[in-house]
Amino acid sequence: MSVPVAGSVEIAPDPAALARMAADWLVGRMMAARGDFRLSLSGGSTPRALYALLASDEFRPSVPWDKLALFWGDERFVPPDDKESNYRMARETLLARAPMAADRIHPIPTDGTPDEAALRYESLLKQIYGADRLDPGRPLFDVILLGLGADGHTGSLLPGQPVLQERTRWVAAVAQGRPEARITLTYPAIESSGVMAFLVAGADKAPAVKAARAGDRAMPAARLRPQGEAIWFLDRAAAGAA
Repeated sequence: MSVPVAGSVEIAPDPAALARMAADWLVGRMMAARGDFRLSLSGGSTPRALYALLASDEFRPSVPWDKLALFWGDERFVPPDDKESNYRMARETLLARAPMAADRIHPIPTDGTPDEAALRYESLLKQIYGADRLDPGRPLFDVILLGLGADGHTGSLLPGQPVLQERTRWVAAVAQGRPEARITLTYPAIESSGVMAFLVAGADKAPAVKAARAGDRAMPAARLRPQGEAIWFLDRAAAGAA
């Protein structure tokens, strides 16, 4: 069986060490990049610690903020100040201390209707990318940060939802599967990344990590077909069954 999303694995002893490992790796990638560095952020508790490190006195001076452009992989369709907002989490942990120009920060809109907001974000991505079609040789993102749910979802590519069949749109609304509607990057947009970097912590995620890396198509993350690298940053608990 082909398992293209299996990629490589880096294991840290605990979530704090995982965040530090990911921060060291990500800053190194950014510093080595030529020109703009397009980074797509993830929500959740594991990247929260990573973002706080990037904004810390230790890491902040090394981040090339002037060439960084930020995007989001998915968002709950809630106001940007809502406690469930992925944008709000990134704003509080990272952006509040990041010396970035506002025009380099591109959150997913959550006004109007979910479908309208998804179309607007897709239009923005196409404008920044400079084309209406994704070129396998030219990634949309340099790095996309991804989480993994115990049910195998990543972004808001939720099990059993029509979005799992979407291969034309870059961004789509997900109306069901969770209490609130969501907006997510689709498989083609996520796959158009120089590196897919999964950040996963906790023993409850270990079975999903094993299944996704083994290519179990019941896991939405297993259906990804990376055009670049895939790397899994795991704490020891999440790696336990891998």
